[in-house]
Amino acid sequence: MLLRLFIGLVSIMVWTGSGLATETASVSKDTPTVAEQDHALAASQEVGEYRIGPEDMLDISVWNNSAISRTVPVRPDGKISLPLVNDVQAAGLTPNQLRSVLLKKLAEYVPSPEVSVIVREVHSFKVSVIGEVKKTGRHELKGRATVLDILAMAEGFGEFAGRGRIVVLRPEGKTMRQIPFNYNKVMSSNGALENFFLQPGDIIVVP
Repeated sequence: MLLRLFIGLVSIMVWTGSGLATETASVSKDTPTVAEQDHALAASQEVGEYRIGPEDMLDISVWNNSAISRTVPVRPDGKISLPLVNDVQAAGLTPNQLRSVLLKKLAEYVPSPEVSVIVREVHSFKVSVIGEVKKTGRHELKGRATVLDILAMAEGFGEFAGRGRIVVLRPEGKTMRQIPFNYNKVMSSNGALENFFLQPGDIIVVP
């Protein structure tokens, strides 16, 4: 009797342990890795309206007010200067957001102002590539570009480049996020989704 009870308990423990292992394996399989989370974040940041940056040139037009209307550069501190409203933060805002800010500020001096904000020239979209490439440097972009685009501008890898250990450093406030980029995986038949678009300030590091 005791022997049968013991065997029964062991059987229950084995079955329970097997089920737990299966469940754990299932959870682990479904849980995205850190690298996958980084790539998902990079992909989510690709979509969206253009945000103004330092050194961009903006056309600010105020209807029937040539004294205020002008083309202004965005200073290195991210601000623009206009009559009446003085310094206004522009970097980090979309043109529509900056328009809303100017409307609110100008309303104190101009009755029912009509304001438009147009990005005349883009100079803030700069990315860098360093490390084991044939041509390191900083590139000013006029449109969206992927990691592969910038690696092509760097004219290829050096002899000892770690193609599977490339990292994209992305500024996030006062910190830098590291996004892994595996060139070998991207060049495989199923790796197209790994080739994400870059953001202003990104640095590609090829070890």
